[in-house]
Amino acid sequence: MDLVGAVKLFLLCCSFLCLCAVTASQGKENSSEYRYPFIRRASSFSSPSSPSASQSGCHKTYDYIIVGGGTAGCPLAATLSQNFSVLLLERGGAPFDNVNVSYLKNFHISLADTSPTSASQVFISTDGVFNSRARVLGGGTCINAGFYTRASTRYVEKAGWDAKLVNESYPWIERQIVHQPKLAPWQKALRDGLLEVGISPFNGFTFDHLYGTKVGGTIFDESGKRHTAADILAEANPDKLSVLVYARVQKIMFDTKAKRPKAVGVIFKDENGNQHQAFLAKRRGSEIILSCGAIGSPQMLMLSGIGPKAELKKLNISVVLNNRFVGKGMSDNPLNTVFVPTNRPVEQSLIQTVGITKKGVYIEASSGFGQSSDSIRYGHGMMSAEIGQLSTISPRQRTAQAIREYAEGKQYLPHEAFMGGFILEKIASPLSKGHLYLINTNVDDNPSITFNYFSHPYDLERCVEGIRMVEKIVRTQHFINYTKCNEKNFDKLLNMSIKANINLVPKHTNDTKSMEQFCKDTVITIWHYHGGCHVGKVVNHQYKVLGVHRLRVIDGSTFRESPGTNPQATVLMMGRYMGLKILRERLGAAAGV
Repeated sequence: MDLVGAVKLFLLCCSFLCLCAVTASQGKENSSEYRYPFIRRASSFSSPSSPSASQSGCHKTYDYIIVGGGTAGCPLAATLSQNFSVLLLERGGAPFDNVNVSYLKNFHISLADTSPTSASQVFISTDGVFNSRARVLGGGTCINAGFYTRASTRYVEKAGWDAKLVNESYPWIERQIVHQPKLAPWQKALRDGLLEVGISPFNGFTFDHLYGTKVGGTIFDESGKRHTAADILAEANPDKLSVLVYARVQKIMFDTKAKRPKAVGVIFKDENGNQHQAFLAKRRGSEIILSCGAIGSPQMLMLSGIGPKAELKKLNISVVLNNRFVGKGMSDNPLNTVFVPTNRPVEQSLIQTVGITKKGVYIEASSGFGQSSDSIRYGHGMMSAEIGQLSTISPRQRTAQAIREYAEGKQYLPHEAFMGGFILEKIASPLSKGHLYLINTNVDDNPSITFNYFSHPYDLERCVEGIRMVEKIVRTQHFINYTKCNEKNFDKLLNMSIKANINLVPKHTNDTKSMEQFCKDTVITIWHYHGGCHVGKVVNHQYKVLGVHRLRVIDGSTFRESPGTNPQATVLMMGRYMGLKILRERLGAAAGV
């Protein structure tokens, strides 16, 4: 079979845009499988008509309303509920009975499922790179590659966090959902290759961010079952926590009578499209907390009237607070991959081993394919891996009709094509910055997102250095032993990666002499995007939104750079950390945590 054709399918299906799926119904949740009695559908909510109706005692009010039951929102809710009433609103469903979420072998399927109830919501940045947002209780921990590693000491210091409390918060997460991986053969080959080319020392298995080569943690256990942020809700006080799934928050409500606006509640729609209102208690310290992620939190602020005045007025959004920095400073860590074909099937593995260089280049790997031959043939329209080279069409000509024609003309490839793995190269702390704009007032629609990958020359320089490092690793005996490569054909591997339709960026094939062009042509995401609500610009160091009362943002939208080699550990920690900090500041020793 044509090897380039095989790689086209492999790169999307077995890498990160990987769109191989069984039927959408296989991933739908069973409504009886909510695991905890405090999790209910949004339609079960009894909504008051006004704040005064809530305060009359006829309807419940809450000390905290958390919007977004994701990586930060779940540990935050579990922690705050120890002492206060908490309403957690999640726009997606529950993950517990979703087999596409729960098992490593189905890792790619949630990303492929474009149905309205899928655990992931696809978006394509204006750069032409496919990406995904989580839409499920547990957030990104339900759809990611599972790698777990802490932020560096320098990162913690730079963030201004209390190191002692940070070091209490990480282990609390780790005891519940983090495991030591059983190292797969492909990951062992990467480990040995990294050490041979000088990415040393070997730091063994550790959660810590250390220069050299290491094996990190994973949220997949030995049986391949995923453990998510939603599992942390087991630590909540069930008498004080209410979780609503399929609760799509439309906007935050404010009292604007005083000089400074004050958040009072939220408006949300349930799974049937009916509208509800939930209100904060009038007690001192009650707050609404946005934990919607780097896309959702700036989007929610703008939909609620906090953002650049001119942009809000274009969409007839009433301005509550003019802040030109909302949605600005968006970053995504660019990822480039090299596909390495093998002479035999390779055991499936996601990220377990990482090489960390002082210049901010990280080398990782993934391998194999976990699904049956039937499942890769399930069509998903424009998100299907088998679609032809849309990247050869200029952005203005990528019409719905053109996409349909490609989808209809796609070629099925046999399961035998899936033999090989990837070596991944990621740039830490990119200097290239972008922005987020609303395109309409529908919260269910993605905003317009631009990351400006490699617009800064230093990012490009580091990418080239990383690809050259990958070249050295591929040429080590650890990979040559069971791959179809030899020391002379690395350029062929690069051309295979260029020709695969991994993004919508116009390609320059047969130009492997230009590593800069290769980086630009093959850029994809590893879902570590961040920013849009920066500290000092949109929120203060306590993550309180500047210029308004009773509103915070606690998630990756506040980050200026992504922590560690993977942000999930630190976002999870942040939820616990800020929950403890809020409780201790509000109650002191009486908090009991």
